[in-house]
This record gives sequence, C-alpha cells and structure tokens, in this order.
Amino acid sequence: MVSHEFEGKTTEEAIQNASKQLNIPAEELDIEIIEPGSAGIFGLVGSKKARVRVIIDTEDDDSEDLPEEEEISFEETEVQEEDLEKAKEVLENILALMPVETTVTAERKDVNINLNILGDKSGLLIGRKGKTLDALQFIVNRAINKKSDRRSRVIVDSENYRQRRKDSLAQMALKMADKAKRIKKPVTTHLLNAHDRRVFHITLEEDQQLDVRSRGDGLLKKIVIIPKKQ
Repeated sequence: MVSHEFEGKTTEEAIQNASKQLNIPAEELDIEIIEPGSAGIFGLVGSKKARVRVIIDTEDDDSEDLPEEEEISFEETEVQEEDLEKAKEVLENILALMPVETTVTAERKDVNINLNILGDKSGLLIGRKGKTLDALQFIVNRAINKKSDRRSRVIVDSENYRQRRKDSLAQMALKMADKAKRIKKPVTTHLLNAHDRRVFHITLEEDQQLDVRSRGDGLLKKIVIIPKKQ
C-alpha cells in the first residue's frame, strides 16, 4: 500500500489533480482530506491550499468481491417488455432506500437490459472501483432471473462509468504494453475480474509483438504482458 499527496485551490481541484496525475478516475480513488483549504481574507491573506492523500493498494484484496455471474447462453431474441420493466422496478426499489435522489432509465440492447442511474453526481452508487455498482447489478440479475423461464442479462451503469472504466483500462493496457516492449521484460497487472481482463485482451489482441496471458486461480487473476523475442 502506498500513498501520495496532492494540492489544489479547493478539495475538488486537488482530487482532480490526483486523478489526472495518477491516471485513475476520481471515483476510484481512496481519498483522505488532509486540509480542506481556505480562501483567507478577501482571497488574499491567510489563504491555504487544499491537500488530499490518495492511498493505493499495491495488491487488491478479493475478500469483498462479489462472485461473478455465471456464463449464461442467450438466444438472439429481443428482451421482453415485462422483463425490462421488472428489472427497472427492482433497481428503483433498491435505490429508494438510499440517500441519493436518482432516476432510472431502461433500454434494450441486443439481448441485454441496460439500466442507467441518473443523478448520482457524488459517485456514491458507483463506489470504489465500481464495487457498489457491481453489487447492484448482481442483485438485480439474481432478482429477475430467479423464477423466470427466460434468462436476461442486466447491465447497471451510472454516469457512463462503465465506458469510462473501459477507456481507462484500455489506456492502462497500452501503457503497460509499451513498457513491456521498452524494457523487454514481462509486466504484470494487479488482480482483475473477468470483465477487466477482457478489456486488456481485446485492446492488445492485434499486437503481434506481445503475448497476453491471464495468470492465477479463482475469480480474480492477473494479466501478464510478455514481449515476444524478435
């Protein structure tokens, strides 16, 4: 576990500076506010910069991760309206118990039900590394498929987090690939779930100079990026 400190005129600016320099989305940072900052008198005398400390796990702890959803075979048919409405209702009922005013939109996409939570500006429903969002998704999937003859896959998102997470992982994959080729040695990620590992494989699958493998046991594994001998 390592920590870094960052400054800014405000706490929000300090967090954004941390996000930019570490290349990690702000909602995934483990943040401790050291100094909230102050404008001083008329913004001139006695002003203090905001300071935050960001703690980064060098190894992920998998003890709190939910089990991954089993692989389900889907027929290429449209999602039924009643399944769409049921999934939306289940998520709305869960969110009604939380101290955040939100709305939920639902749409069909291929054989998936996409639920998007609007209004979570604080990132509370996303959680660190998207764990809260994954928990909501897990519960909704279990609820709608428990007593149904049809099987539907539900994707729960908030403020476009899933796409931002995917973009962040793709950038990480490219940077690690460049490093592996530069130092001519394998580089290894921290523990990743299956969805995140898939982003690495897809991003680097056409690079003929690299061999990309998953390594480890259990649901969480590391990605090893190995430069091929020329």
